Amino acid sequence: MSSLTLKKKPARIIPGFHLSLGYTMLYVSLLVLLPLSMIFINTMSLSWAEFIAIISDPRAVASYKLSFGTALTAGLLNVVFGTIIAWVLVRYNFPFKRIIDGLVDLPFALPTAVAGIALTSLYAPNGWIGQFFDFKIAFTPLGIIIALTFIGLPFVVRTVQPVLQNISAEIEEASASLGATRLQTFTKVIFPELAPAILTGFSLAFARALGEYGSVVFIAGNMPMKTEITPLIIMTKLEQYDYAGATAIATVMLVTSFVLLFTINIMQWLANRRFVH
Repeated sequence: MSSLTLKKKPARIIPGFHLSLGYTMLYVSLLVLLPLSMIFINTMSLSWAEFIAIISDPRAVASYKLSFGTALTAGLLNVVFGTIIAWVLVRYNFPFKRIIDGLVDLPFALPTAVAGIALTSLYAPNGWIGQFFDFKIAFTPLGIIIALTFIGLPFVVRTVQPVLQNISAEIEEASASLGATRLQTFTKVIFPELAPAILTGFSLAFARALGEYGSVVFIAGNMPMKTEITPLIIMTKLEQYDYAGATAIATVMLVTSFVLLFTINIMQWLANRRFVH
């Protein structure tokens, strides 16, 4: 019997690595890379001076600040309240729990235009909720944040919830038996496990909020320099057949979003590496 043993290759469920890899690359290229590349190709029809003039227009700059600011605020709010909702759904039993759990996914299924109309009717100055406030909610950045928080909540809840389900309650009991307070148990035991999922949920909610149009356009009021979001400016330019101007602004959104999401992914990788080691 030979002393050399041949290592068996692990059996793969899906055979044909090269074929499946080629199909994956083709699929991603046709649905992701090719459409995104057309944005840069159309933008290249502009001179550098024309490009700078379009993207630095005061109206466009105001829309950048509004879109990124409200998307970031909504993402942070969803991190806090989405984590709390996921905790309640996993750790506690109460009546109608399954119904509430199902309602979390409602923003996924609800058409964005319907969500925008519903939120506007609630928070308008004469709406069911807006009439009780001395300040305006709809047609202000606050109304935009509410709409973006509504459509981004499921991303955080559904990414944090499975991780919480895998964390046994016995770990919390063991931590308490060793003398740790509730805050210490959460910060030292629970949060390190949740941090990667929270960052993932935040990045998904932020990306969705940044490109949201249907639910925001109704509640925003679309006042230039005040409540006009960047996707609306892009749509306006497309309706005016200014494709180069629309793609120029879209390029700014695309590059900035990529940089932010890349930074978030780096933070997630560092968090995973830190907590694993």
